[in-house]
Amino acid sequence: MTPPESRPARRSLLAVGAATAATAFGIAPRAAAARPSTVLTWYDATAETIAVAGATTQVTNSRTWAIAWLAAARATRDVPAGVHRATHQEAALAAAVHHVLVSLVPSRAEQLDTTLRQTLASLPPGRARDLGVAAGRRRAGHVLAHRQGDGLDPASVNAPYPVPAPAPGVWQPTPPSFAPAAQYGNRLARPFLLRSPSQLRPGPPPALDSRRYAADLAEVRAYGAVDSTVRSPHQTETADFWYGSSLTLYTEPLRVALFRSRHTTAELARDVAVFHVALVDTQVATSDSKYAHERWRPVTAIRTGSIDPDPDWTPLHTTPAHPDHPSGHNTYSGAAEVVLAAFFGARTAPFDLTSPTAPGVTRTYTAWRQLSDENVEARVLSGIHTRSADEAGIELGARVARFALEHQRELFARGPV
Repeated sequence: MTPPESRPARRSLLAVGAATAATAFGIAPRAAAARPSTVLTWYDATAETIAVAGATTQVTNSRTWAIAWLAAARATRDVPAGVHRATHQEAALAAAVHHVLVSLVPSRAEQLDTTLRQTLASLPPGRARDLGVAAGRRRAGHVLAHRQGDGLDPASVNAPYPVPAPAPGVWQPTPPSFAPAAQYGNRLARPFLLRSPSQLRPGPPPALDSRRYAADLAEVRAYGAVDSTVRSPHQTETADFWYGSSLTLYTEPLRVALFRSRHTTAELARDVAVFHVALVDTQVATSDSKYAHERWRPVTAIRTGSIDPDPDWTPLHTTPAHPDHPSGHNTYSGAAEVVLAAFFGARTAPFDLTSPTAPGVTRTYTAWRQLSDENVEARVLSGIHTRSADEAGIELGARVARFALEHQRELFARGPV
């Protein structure tokens, strides 16, 4: 597939966002570093908790990450005079993340209690540790209370959506199950930093009589069909690799960045908090745009549209039950790329990544942008998004992430945010 002219522009957008944030907030890696063991222990505990017993909706799980690590970031910022700083911060981080996870995922309390005991046993007993634990629990309680009723629970996320009357370009339930619309309630939820879900809403998708729309549809028809004769084995692998949950697929890249970083404990907690706050707000903004524009999916357009309709056309992968514009995988990827580049630099030493939807496949990356580029291609190759929707997604995610980086100080104000 030939990359469209708009791709260099979107790369520039991401680069500017990362550079601006790094310059404005002094978030380049420092020369001295804290040992990351406590941070990584609780990062892994969060990931395992959500993988084993998390919610059925991705944004709800992103919310759990955001609340837990926002509490940890707040708890590690202020250390009382006269106590050992590192001990206090590590105890505070562990207690904050533990308290949130047990509150939101109580079925994992036994495992989390054990991890907390092990963490505290590894720290010197005394006033610094005790005050750290108290600070972590206090901050966790504050953030949990403030985020209560924010509309990001599974029931609210999947609020009923009245399907519009069939019309050219308008979303309709898609085969094979023709399931009800999902994630409509995201656009009704309360963001962490965005002023409203619609604040950064992108413009409409290409008009149905435009050359861009015709090109988008032709590309998906050829490369995204289940029986495509032009899609290469490597392209099929790309589609399979990125078909799974974005939250799952970006857990390891963020962990790699944390492990390699020379940030302090407090900075690492902030990194995780801002990453997931930005991603919650991105998912809220994504659903707002999807349901504001109500653009039909490629399978509907190809089967019933006016351009050479093919009622038997079937995509490689099953189409998710929500509108096309923009691609949620790509909004997630665009936001993740901007935050990772801002905190850790645009490039990284090689790291390997696997995917639960492509068993046995390992891919190696050296820049966060590579993940975004593959996401753009993957959703076209899967037959479930147009390239326009993918590129609009990258741009929206980048804009939300830049806003989060520019306003991150609000997360750490003394009052609740």
